[in-house]
Amino acid sequence: MTTARAAGLYVCHDCGKLSPIAELPHHPDCPRCGAALHLRKKDGTTRAWALLLAAYVMYIPANVLPVSTIVYMGKGEPDTIMSGVKLLFAHGDAPVAALLFFASICVPSLKLLGMTWLLLSVKHRWVWRPKDRTVLYRLIEIVGRWSMLDIFVISLLVALVQLQALATIHAGAGAVAFCTVVVLTMFAAESFDPRLIWDNLDEERT
Repeated sequence: MTTARAAGLYVCHDCGKLSPIAELPHHPDCPRCGAALHLRKKDGTTRAWALLLAAYVMYIPANVLPVSTIVYMGKGEPDTIMSGVKLLFAHGDAPVAALLFFASICVPSLKLLGMTWLLLSVKHRWVWRPKDRTVLYRLIEIVGRWSMLDIFVISLLVALVQLQALATIHAGAGAVAFCTVVVLTMFAAESFDPRLIWDNLDEERT
């Protein structure tokens, strides 16, 4: 397989149009949609590493600190993500608990590990299964927003389940940390350039 760069072409990230490099100026824009064209994202790998490491740091308080506190009749205890999952299981809401566990625990963890693996594969110039690694990157991009399920639930509860003097719900510091993890991993995935995966394959052939 030949990359667009090897064929002397720009690929527009917005509309996908291929444009000959030789026919465009030094800092070109896409002839179709006007987006800036570039062969590779400048310093993309460095930015992705920085954002990913920051996400790893924030992942600890996101799971240790409480994400919400429900005060009912003057009493309440803070809940972390895992304690919320356990509480749902204890009350017989196993499907909801499983969904919350998958979206708020499994998905962020898999995103962090997946991005780490992709960055290591580029750093060490792996040529093993480039198509599968590209598919993995696309999946990380797609599922990123769904790891915010726990925060969506808290937001809905705060907005809809305020029962005046009977009950109040407060978002905790863990919710802020969790949002930060999700946003950082989304930015890390955006900064990463999957075309580097195929560049390693071209270098191996030459």
